[in-house]
Amino acid sequence: MSGTRRVNREMRKPAEWMRSPADDRILELMQDEGNMTPRALSREGDVPRIDISRDYAGDRCRELTRYGLLERLDRGLYRLTDKGEAYLEGGLDVNDLDPLDADTDSSE
Repeated sequence: MSGTRRVNREMRKPAEWMRSPADDRILELMQDEGNMTPRALSREGDVPRIDISRDYAGDRCRELTRYGLLERLDRGLYRLTDKGEAYLEGGLDVNDLDPLDADTDSSE
């Protein structure tokens, strides 16, 4: 995933429901490092990556999953989707996305 082209954040088209810079950092880390848990993304992980709590990281992962930018692989494990990649590359306006009806179980 790390070979994918990424544009400046200013060139991306975030939606009102997104929380920046946290959502961008979550997507960027998954693009660079692969599948991750909210704990691994947060300041509570073995290697602190983003200065957010595990609970907040979980909330954001669930919301990003609702809009199809992440996919939940297993309880508490997420991966970046093709839509997430397209957003990071500046080729997707997430304002055009509707929330999915997929189960985004709140248990981590």
